[in-house]
Amino acid sequence: MPAPDSGLGRFIQRVQPDEAKFRGPAHHEKVTARIGLWLGVAFLLCFVTGLLSHLIQHPPSWFWWPARPADLYRITQGVHVVAGVAAIPLLLAKLWSVYPKLFSRPVVRSLPHALERLSILVLSGAAFFELTTGLFNVAQNYPWSFYFLAAHYAVAWIAMGSVLLHVAVKLPIVRRGLATPVDASRRAFLRTGFLASGVAVVATAGATVPFLRDVSPLSWRSDRGPQGLPVNRTAGAARVTVDPGWRLEIVTRTGTTRLSLAQLADLPQRTAELPIACVEGWSQSATWTGVPIADLIDLVGAPEGSEVHVTSLERRGAYRTSTLPGTHTRDPETLLALRLNGETLALDHGFPARVIAPSRPGVLQTKWVHRLEVL
Repeated sequence: MPAPDSGLGRFIQRVQPDEAKFRGPAHHEKVTARIGLWLGVAFLLCFVTGLLSHLIQHPPSWFWWPARPADLYRITQGVHVVAGVAAIPLLLAKLWSVYPKLFSRPVVRSLPHALERLSILVLSGAAFFELTTGLFNVAQNYPWSFYFLAAHYAVAWIAMGSVLLHVAVKLPIVRRGLATPVDASRRAFLRTGFLASGVAVVATAGATVPFLRDVSPLSWRSDRGPQGLPVNRTAGAARVTVDPGWRLEIVTRTGTTRLSLAQLADLPQRTAELPIACVEGWSQSATWTGVPIADLIDLVGAPEGSEVHVTSLERRGAYRTSTLPGTHTRDPETLLALRLNGETLALDHGFPARVIAPSRPGVLQTKWVHRLEVL
């Protein structure tokens, strides 16, 4: 143990709080239990909806995701981001509530106490990592070298595991804290924490909740962009150029059918109002016109409900290809879109043709489509 007058000793004395000075209404198990309950709800919502988003983008053989309702992914991913935003003030309030206990001595008193301390350390680190990187993701700003999706997914499991361990160790205290009423001063702190969380949600939720758009000063990706729709990845960023002789290739086991843009425009067209719902949490509805994928499958004589592998003109990128499952290719509003809001697709929106399907992440609504392979 360093001498009290050493540099390290003086630093520890400054950082380590005197628990006797932290007797305010915020530092009590009644407060901690109630904030922890709502923080746990927010974490659970984040985890479940984030897991769904991961499975939709990287589906195992057993996974199934419906095409209806059309807004389903918009809702689940909106809940994911909104719950993450709500968790930030709640996490800060909970850490303030238990702040003196974080520096209690001795560091380890028993095996249950060691597990508790370990769960707090892992939970705090994982929670801050998830919330911080999640905020950077919605801003599409990545000041790190690791792959965000893989890291965010892996740490989410660590965070939920540490939440379960922490709850298991602290369950008697949580029950006791929730079972007893709080006085006026503690209710004031709780109201402040919940109000801060509510303000954070309202200030940002307009990105995904249309009726909040006018009152959400911090919302992102609302209706800005060409043709009234935001763009995450432009044609310039994707290095896409379209040859004047472009043809759509539809590949089956029996051969390849090639259709020009004029031939596609001559086929029966369908118009549908569908949202673009991105993993960053923003969403925006638009009117799309194009040829139903089901009609193209029928045109080449393939079975109804076949899976379709979609390939973009984009040469590189994690999402230059996607697969439309049978649940979506059967849906009459799963389109190879040629027009957006009554106008020919802008190049940044996927000209000459792009996929638009109900209840799909925006990253899977492949732009600049070059090839459809019927599986």
